[in-house]
Amino acid sequence: MILEINVNSCYNIKYIFLGVFDLDQKKIDRINELAHKSKSVGLTEAEKAEQTELRNEYRRAVTGNLAAQLENTYIMTPDGKKRKVGRGT
Repeated sequence: MILEINVNSCYNIKYIFLGVFDLDQKKIDRINELAHKSKSVGLTEAEKAEQTELRNEYRRAVTGNLAAQLENTYIMTPDGKKRKVGRGT
């Protein structure tokens, strides 16, 4: 999907959305389940380790998806030139 946004009528920014994270819903549900359990009764050491690993996997998916979106984002200047927006730009 491509979304075009006019910013101050000077620049057109096109975003290409590549989809949501590469993390399945079961893992997201498990992250939430462990968070709720942590607040209510606490977690065992094994559950804490699982929670850390799942959170790290979630962070990698989000940052990877954001980087992919930035690699496919362009700014169009008023004179019609396209400038690629990339990671670290």
